[in-house]
Amino acid sequence: MNAANQPFIETHFNHSLPKMEINLSKITHNARKIMEIYGAKGIQVMAVTKGVCGSLEIANLLIDIGIRQLGDSKIENIKQMKDAGVQAEFVLLRTPALSQIEAVTEYADISMQTELVVIDHLSQCAMKNETVKKIILMIELGDLREGIMPDQLAHYLPHIIQLPGIELVGIGANFACFGGVKPDTEKMNTLSALAASIRKQYALPLPIVSGGNSANYNWFSSSEEVGEINHLRIGESILLGRETLSREAIPGLYTDAFTFYSEVIESKVKPSVPYGQIAQNVLGVYPSFDEMGDIRRCILGVGFQDVLVSGLTPLLDLNIMGFSSDHTVLNAKKVDLQVGDAVAFSVNYGALLSIMTSSAVAKEYI
Repeated sequence: MNAANQPFIETHFNHSLPKMEINLSKITHNARKIMEIYGAKGIQVMAVTKGVCGSLEIANLLIDIGIRQLGDSKIENIKQMKDAGVQAEFVLLRTPALSQIEAVTEYADISMQTELVVIDHLSQCAMKNETVKKIILMIELGDLREGIMPDQLAHYLPHIIQLPGIELVGIGANFACFGGVKPDTEKMNTLSALAASIRKQYALPLPIVSGGNSANYNWFSSSEEVGEINHLRIGESILLGRETLSREAIPGLYTDAFTFYSEVIESKVKPSVPYGQIAQNVLGVYPSFDEMGDIRRCILGVGFQDVLVSGLTPLLDLNIMGFSSDHTVLNAKKVDLQVGDAVAFSVNYGALLSIMTSSAVAKEYI
């Protein structure tokens, strides 16, 4: 079969490659649906832009449909969006480095915090700039990434409350990012109880109780009551239409808003197994291959310098055999891939993040 007649291949591609094709209408649909789903139980959605490297096109469409907060883990992305005039409340998701405090003071409306020394410096910088900076205190509930231990709240809170230039507007917790811990009913009840206790003991309004991220979908869907949880940080569900515990598609959402294309730069019939004495490859591992006889091996002009190759799924019946820093090798199987063909892939979140960060990959918004 000729490549030009097959779906997910374009011959004599006239656009810059490699490229990511980004369907803005599908992202808009997903964002609206996510707001509707969580809003039904009074939960505000903060859209997370780190997966698209603070894309101005995506940030603006999120604001246009009514999302008020944008969250990002990189202050550089927040600066980019703010300097471009994106009208949002910007939240820095990652605990700031001390070296970034001045930038955080200037660009982040809210920052997530876990260290008193950092909050102290933020207070000093806020006072110097005659402003008040809002913070969300992250609490460790088992995933073992960021957050203070719950039994340390009595040490943290009295100190934070008396700091000039600091307004504690919420608490939050993170799940399923490092340890894979689920945000289940028990975890959400614990966070709700902590919020209620803080409000009562310290007479704080504490308007934000941020229960997690796209991993919270299953808890939310199975819970009649959400307790004090009124805020979630949603990235992958908006961008890729999936929850993040098992990567199941969320009904009614698009999972194909992003398509990655890369060009074939070599197409030859070669043995399926390397021959000669085998040592470590570029990744520092000893590779192994299955004997399949001679096969059509096609090379794409991208590698792990450009994209998390393990996060790509071909949209044709092909196999990714391996990759180096700037090459990816395919087993074309029965697909007639020729030099110049552009091959399409779906992406997972890791591949999306790496591609959107890479300056070597063109971005095309449709």
